[in-house]
Amino acid sequence: MAASNRKHIRLLAAILLSGVALLTLTPAASAWAQDTNIDSFNPKLPEDAKMLLSANELVYNKDAERVILRGAVQINYGGYQMVAQQVEYSQKTGRIIATGEIELIEPGGNRVYADQMDVTDDFGNGFIEQLRVETTDLTKLAAVSGERRNGEEMILNNAVYTACTPCATNPNYRSLWHVKAQRIVQNGKTHTIRMENAKFELFGKPILYLPVLEVPDHTVKRKSGFLFPKFGYTQKLGAGVSIPYYWAISPYMDATVTATGLTRQGFLLQGEFRQRFENGEHILSMAGISQMNRSSFTGNTVDAQETARGMIGSKARFEINPRWTFGWDVLVQSDNNFAKTYELSTFDGTTLTNQVYLTGLGKRNSFDARAFYFDIQDADPDSIAENQQAVAQVLDYSYTHPEPVLGGELTTDINLTNVRRNREDELVIPGIVDRFPGLEGTYHRLTADVEWKRNFIVPGGLSLTPILAARGDLIGSSMANPGIDYTGDFYSDDTATRRMLTAGIDARYPILLTTDYSSHIIEPIAQIFARPDEEYAGGLPNEDAQSFVFDATSLFDRDKFSGYDRIEGGTRANLGVRYTGALGNGYALRAIAGQSFHLGGLNSFATDDLVKAGSNSGLESDRSDYVAMVGIDAPSGITASFSSRFDERDLDMRRADATLGYQGILWQTAVTYTSIQAQPLYGSTSDQDEIQTAAAYKFADYWSVFGSVTYDLNSNVVTRNGVGITYDDRDTIFSLVYKEERDTDQSIANDWSIGARISFRTLGDINVGDTDFDGLN
Repeated sequence: MAASNRKHIRLLAAILLSGVALLTLTPAASAWAQDTNIDSFNPKLPEDAKMLLSANELVYNKDAERVILRGAVQINYGGYQMVAQQVEYSQKTGRIIATGEIELIEPGGNRVYADQMDVTDDFGNGFIEQLRVETTDLTKLAAVSGERRNGEEMILNNAVYTACTPCATNPNYRSLWHVKAQRIVQNGKTHTIRMENAKFELFGKPILYLPVLEVPDHTVKRKSGFLFPKFGYTQKLGAGVSIPYYWAISPYMDATVTATGLTRQGFLLQGEFRQRFENGEHILSMAGISQMNRSSFTGNTVDAQETARGMIGSKARFEINPRWTFGWDVLVQSDNNFAKTYELSTFDGTTLTNQVYLTGLGKRNSFDARAFYFDIQDADPDSIAENQQAVAQVLDYSYTHPEPVLGGELTTDINLTNVRRNREDELVIPGIVDRFPGLEGTYHRLTADVEWKRNFIVPGGLSLTPILAARGDLIGSSMANPGIDYTGDFYSDDTATRRMLTAGIDARYPILLTTDYSSHIIEPIAQIFARPDEEYAGGLPNEDAQSFVFDATSLFDRDKFSGYDRIEGGTRANLGVRYTGALGNGYALRAIAGQSFHLGGLNSFATDDLVKAGSNSGLESDRSDYVAMVGIDAPSGITASFSSRFDERDLDMRRADATLGYQGILWQTAVTYTSIQAQPLYGSTSDQDEIQTAAAYKFADYWSVFGSVTYDLNSNVVTRNGVGITYDDRDTIFSLVYKEERDTDQSIANDWSIGARISFRTLGDINVGDTDFDGLN
């Protein structure tokens, strides 16, 4: 039957909306899980909505004032769709009755199934029998019956609620948990949902009984109240129970206060205050404790000596406009190990970077200004590591000219660095080396670097890229002279200027080889850079170019130093070959190998500086060490890579990194081997050889085990290890993790820990300790 214009068509609309009125069942699930745009107590429909209906039979009894639709009834009105075997409306009683395999789909996608609906035409009262609700976020609700009262309350009798994501692909799947309640009452006036005589069941067994539980409904975005407690256990803190309380202060402010009882250390109080603004947010974190049993910690550590301990942290980020961002992240604590010992979230790292920043990003330029202060969390009460850290301010600006300049690309980089340090940082290895990672005093440097390059493809396929670069530095320094312990020539004047001009060319000749089943690209690469000697080589402070690794990834860099404080000088050539292959059976290959040659002038990597940056690097001789890297990816999920540096004289391996991994449907694993030969002049007096392994295996649907081991080959000791098991069907997550770390320098407060987590989607989490895992999980 097509659409009708009868005056009683509005009554048929009421028939459809009778189901909408009973959709108050859906927010019962929403209170746990979701927000919805439908106000079930006041369903809104478009003013120009038209109704389409069809049925095998339509009967209008004028004498009885009754409209009846029978057989395969389908109604579509305002985005709502309903099917039933029969729908009846009585004008005398003002009741609407739908029966037989009722299915109602709302515009948002939620579905309601029922055997019978009986509701008044004003939707104020009514009931529904044998109902089932499926929401768009894959939660389910079932009840023997539901009743609507006074247009304000919806009462579900003998109701069951659960979340069931796997049901979307496996209708026969049964969720591990559900909540049963004798009555669920939703109040549209107070916007609350009250569950009476509720039981939480896991694996079909009741584990928690709640006489009354009241929660806000979907219309309430935030509500003050207690959150799920958290549990934990660590070796030196003991067992702990954390009870968080959430306080919704205003629409733009809230806070969480957490009280934690620790069996060995007493009462830990934490607080976090959050304030949102139109263009950003601010988070203020605080924590404090009066330690009850300091003797639980290792003797002669900060943890064992302090009683009253606390911290305060502030973090903010504001978007001034779409291109500019301003923010800060700072921490102040009573001692240098409190946050790490008590594993305070986001504050438990070994090195904490306090900073204030301003960043800007344009189409072809970028700006970044930051001020730094470093917190070193160390259990050694005599540690001076934090006082040796610099207070620094750094500004970086990069610009690429939007139009070609002489047919090439012109880029400019500017760096301004200001450093102040209260105490000299010196590493002394008697009879071997004295290194000075930092000097006492202040240091300022302004650097501008301009580079131009243009690519030419000559006949035959040869790619030539000439490169021109100019750099200038203005330096001011009042750092203390390292004295006679420093064997280099330290420049002690207050100011200095430094410049560097570079002319170079990059030549590449890619060769393509193809067969019926594979393709290969072999690309010989040659570079040469001509420039004068580095001025004041090794005689100036080196704050940002201390970390130096020569390998295949840096072989073709114009300046191989990692920062601005050192400049690569002299004439140098880099030679190598790059290979990329794709085989028809799905294998992919990649490789690069080469060597660098110092051709003339002063070799910057052979000069002494405060941190011995070029020592034992493989570049300190006229002919560098060989560097190579190779990798393979197999369609079976196996990946392998190997990177190494070999001595140019005897091919002795100086450094190596190898990784072998596999990722499949049921299991995944990775093994990493790292070998670094001793670099005594750089401060590393012994070989470093380490193997790291991690693996995860899915032994059943949703169940996995995982573990990792880190082994020091030279010390013959397992330095870190962990193992865990997890269940994850996206509705229920369970994890149990054991972690252990060997404490060789007393910087670790807790040597081992056990963590557990159980999470029920839409309900909440229960945490026992830390379940973050460094391996595969």
